[in-house]
Amino acid sequence: MDTEEKTQPLSEEQLLEKREKKQYDKMIKTPIPRLVVGLGIPTMLSMMITSLYNLADTYFVSIIGDDAITAAVGNLLALMSIIQAIGFTYGMGSGALVSTLLGKRDRDGADKVASSAFFIGMFSGLLIMTFGLLFLTPLVRLFGSLDAETIGYARQYAIYILIAAPFMCMSFVLNNVLRAEGKAVLSMIGLIVGAVVNVGLDPLLIFGFDLGISGAAIATCVSQILSFCILLFMFLSHKTIVRIRVNAISRKFAVYGDIIATGFPSFCRQILASLCAVFLTRAAFKYGTLAYGTEDGGKAAQAAFNVVQKVFMLAFSISLGIGQGYQPVLGYNYSAKRFDRVKSAYLFTLGFSTLLMLGFCIVCGIFSKGLMGLFSLSGMATEIGSFALRLQCITMPLLPMNFMIGLTYQVVGNKALAALLSISRQGLFYIPAVLIMPAVFKLTGVQACQAVSDFFAFFFAIPFTLHFFKVLRDNEKKCQKETLSEGQVSVES
Repeated sequence: MDTEEKTQPLSEEQLLEKREKKQYDKMIKTPIPRLVVGLGIPTMLSMMITSLYNLADTYFVSIIGDDAITAAVGNLLALMSIIQAIGFTYGMGSGALVSTLLGKRDRDGADKVASSAFFIGMFSGLLIMTFGLLFLTPLVRLFGSLDAETIGYARQYAIYILIAAPFMCMSFVLNNVLRAEGKAVLSMIGLIVGAVVNVGLDPLLIFGFDLGISGAAIATCVSQILSFCILLFMFLSHKTIVRIRVNAISRKFAVYGDIIATGFPSFCRQILASLCAVFLTRAAFKYGTLAYGTEDGGKAAQAAFNVVQKVFMLAFSISLGIGQGYQPVLGYNYSAKRFDRVKSAYLFTLGFSTLLMLGFCIVCGIFSKGLMGLFSLSGMATEIGSFALRLQCITMPLLPMNFMIGLTYQVVGNKALAALLSISRQGLFYIPAVLIMPAVFKLTGVQACQAVSDFFAFFFAIPFTLHFFKVLRDNEKKCQKETLSEGQVSVES
């Protein structure tokens, strides 16, 4: 009888509990450097791969040799930013909550948050697709395609990006939930497969089937859908602690409100990125035309800045990826009141990501002209872009400070400060820079505005960082007093 009980297989619920306990112990006991690097590197690679989707499209369409086509693809960066804004809102919001709930050993609550975020992400993506297709021409005009040739190309590209919108929104949720429970490698698998397919389909569809810019868009659409299917399979095959279940979808508005409020800083960051992209493409066309005395100069400037922005996004994905690898470490340990580990994780992650950014900016700064030359741009576009890229490299190592402290406040639940920090870099500094500097310095002002905004955003983040460390010290002292009080009560009893 005893032997039969011992050999009886564990139920699904018991297996989940065992897996959850193992993951919890890993997150609060593994040495911080090993844990952050172990989670951060796969996440960083995932983010870099995500940014490569657009970069691959830009590269292959640039081979066609028409600045208008390159400009059209780049102008729709704002559309991608809007889709990402919705996806990141639900993804980062649910991810931050899931890591905190798992730190409290509340798996049912984590299931509810993840399932609710997944289905509202699907619904929002369908809305974006529907309204985008209905108002396609006004949409591409809004995003900076101003002449008839560029508008035509932008329409061809936008159609397939909008079709992929629901899958992209759901993928952001699945990715962030996987990272939140410490399964960064699983999230990376779906993105890597999608990226490989995207890069493989681009030349085949653009040149082999002679589909041009539509081929690039179809490649992106197919790869995004494939990534989604792989990520969903991770959950359906019971490889995760958190489960996506229809019966776990919440009917309470408070759950959705909490997800959106927690993810709101990410929404602000991405929406402002979209707005900044619109201002940049319009300023580039205006001052490129003025600098070279022809609309070809405007198209060349748009093409150049669109390439520079995507190279910059690749750099930013390093900081973003390492930061998102740090997120579950922060969530678990902050909930478990391991404030010493929270401090160590913050300092290590900040230093590690800063060093990576420094290496990236040195390479980009030295080889800026060669990098721009890879995209088969015109001579005007290469000249404009290489100088802009060198200017941005000066302040690239400053990026992690602002992002890290904003993400930290987002995870620990200080939504007001997280929102303020998320809008500071682009809302408080970039938008004024792109509106004021070109009026004074013409095209050079457009080229320098990103570097100037990153410089001010770095110093803006310093006092908030110091405040967070003060909060950690206060929490540590409070915990020590509570431990002493409990010890005294135990001795007296």
